[in-house]
Amino acid sequence: MNADRRHPAGFWLDTCGDDLAPRPPLARDETVDVAIAGAGFTGLWTAYYLARADPSLRIVVLERDIAGWGASGRNGGWCSSDLVSPPELTAARYGAEAAGAMQRAMAETVVEVGRVCAAESIDAHYVRGGTMKVVTAPFPAAALREDLEGSLRFGWTDEDRRWLEPDAARARIDVAGLVGATYSPHCAVVHPGRLVRGLARVVERMGVRIFEGTTVTSMTPGRVRTAHGTVRAGTVVRALEAGTGSVRGHERLLLAVHIHMGVTEPLPASFWDAVGWREGEALSDLRPIFVYAQRTRDDRIAFGLARGHPHPGWLTPSYIVPTAVRSLRERLVSLFPAARGTRIASLWSGYVGMSRDRFPSVGLRDGIGWAGGYFGDGVSTANLAGRTLADLITGRETELTRLPWVGHRWPAWEAQPLAMVGVAGLFAAMRWGDTAEAWTGRPSRVLGLVERALPG
Repeated sequence: MNADRRHPAGFWLDTCGDDLAPRPPLARDETVDVAIAGAGFTGLWTAYYLARADPSLRIVVLERDIAGWGASGRNGGWCSSDLVSPPELTAARYGAEAAGAMQRAMAETVVEVGRVCAAESIDAHYVRGGTMKVVTAPFPAAALREDLEGSLRFGWTDEDRRWLEPDAARARIDVAGLVGATYSPHCAVVHPGRLVRGLARVVERMGVRIFEGTTVTSMTPGRVRTAHGTVRAGTVVRALEAGTGSVRGHERLLLAVHIHMGVTEPLPASFWDAVGWREGEALSDLRPIFVYAQRTRDDRIAFGLARGHPHPGWLTPSYIVPTAVRSLRERLVSLFPAARGTRIASLWSGYVGMSRDRFPSVGLRDGIGWAGGYFGDGVSTANLAGRTLADLITGRETELTRLPWVGHRWPAWEAQPLAMVGVAGLFAAMRWGDTAEAWTGRPSRVLGLVERALPG
């Protein structure tokens, strides 16, 4: 197995109830109906829905490390209706009706993940408590209201997302300095390690074969090459997300961006009595470098910062940037002063896939299927991708196959290291602007420039 055990797997994989023993690698050449590269959420959901649609299909999943070792086992555990591309951008590209359809499909996906967990007895700690996005200063409050209005323009109602005044927001989660918040029921939290490892076991019971420790080196129509042999298949699926660039010929499709997370030690009942957070809501704040968090089943706070570092290739998935650790600690205390002095029990990192136009995509062309570009919203989006790929591969025309992201083609990134250096500079400017806004209480001009310069 290629997973580097000198580095921590992170809290989710450490507590997934699985010993993480690797499955055997591919031992010889194979001929199958569908070959899937990647045993993360995208690959496993695709295998699941294909096997349900046609149990006679011969399906193999090829994984470089172990199932869930990448972003699927290292994320924030949000199964959210949010998409990396906001509805306004989808509407600008594909029309208002298409943006509304995508918004509805993502909300339905949140429910679908919970349905499968119940049907397949996957104890992923799924709780559909919605999501609360908070602001702690006046000028971000105006931006949050604009964000809310954007959702409403494309079909949402107050039942789908609504504004909370400070008292109503504090009644849910008492964040320090609350000015206001929005709440949407269309979100669940999960233990992603338990979900991805459980899903792997389910698809194996359905007859899907998973080969771990098997690095895909090239993919062409009808053929996947690995160091252990060649798999010939009627359909090949690229489900590698941030690992897409490791495959020859696909280097410029998605940029791998490093993200960081931590989880506290279990917090005492007195903390939760003061803070609330009783309904299992996902929590984020509206800042350029925003925090995303959940309350775990054993009363910890699992949280991360949406601050990225383009991945240069030599970093392991578990590499921790020291400045990110300091930022995690500071932001936790700024939201919950009572957490000062709380021990962070586990720190880990991973990487997500960023497309050049910041738009996700799923499709099938010339015998090769693909999905990715989730840029941090993959827990739910990968499920929608898996259902869509199953429909495309089995030749069914459905509402899913008509969604606007189907067949979307990404513009290529600039050649390395130019793309990595350029995006690293933009992220550094975002971090600087975020700090300036926190200190001055005023909007940062730098952030306005960065927003216009970011891809897409």
